[in-house]
Amino acid sequence: MRAAVSVGLLIALVLAGSASSFAAARIFCCDDESGKQVCGDILPSACYGRAYRELGQSGRTSRVVEAPLTAEERAAKEAEARRRAERERIENEQRRRDQALLNTYGSEKDIEVMRSRALGDLDMTIKAAEERIAEIRKRRKKFENEAEFYRNRRLPAEVAKGLRDADYEIRAQESVIDSKRKDQQAVGLKYDEDLRRFRDILKRAAERP
Repeated sequence: MRAAVSVGLLIALVLAGSASSFAAARIFCCDDESGKQVCGDILPSACYGRAYRELGQSGRTSRVVEAPLTAEERAAKEAEARRRAERERIENEQRRRDQALLNTYGSEKDIEVMRSRALGDLDMTIKAAEERIAEIRKRRKKFENEAEFYRNRRLPAEVAKGLRDADYEIRAQESVIDSKRKDQQAVGLKYDEDLRRFRDILKRAAERP
């Protein structure tokens, strides 16, 4: 390896060389541990693991190579890259959701129309279950009347089964009603959130220059 020399001397040597050597000449320079600049036509050993500059044939810097990152710097850089990627993922997801909302609703009125339709469907289901319970109770009443004849005695199997089946069906319909009422609450919250987001999207769009 050639000894490290000054930039001026290296350039002088290049200028004194042939045209082909001139075209291919490169000089590498860095600051060593003491802060002194060292240069060479190949990378000086003092520059290993340090930032260095590559000078072209005119003596001007053609490339700057940063020093290798320390383990701590690499970890910090990777952590920042992960944070940036997560921010981008969240922003992209938000844009996708906003666009889906705009594709679904053309106005606030559309949101209220769809809210009413969804709640109306649930109301119909609840009403049908309530009517079904009323019918079952009427049927059960017949078994109750028959059971009166067997007070303090063993009920006939048919009567006992009729009462059990009626109670089972009533509980099933009550479960449907309870579920649909919870769905009504969820639907209300969903459309409240859709309305809030829709207004927010329009507001942000209006604020853009």
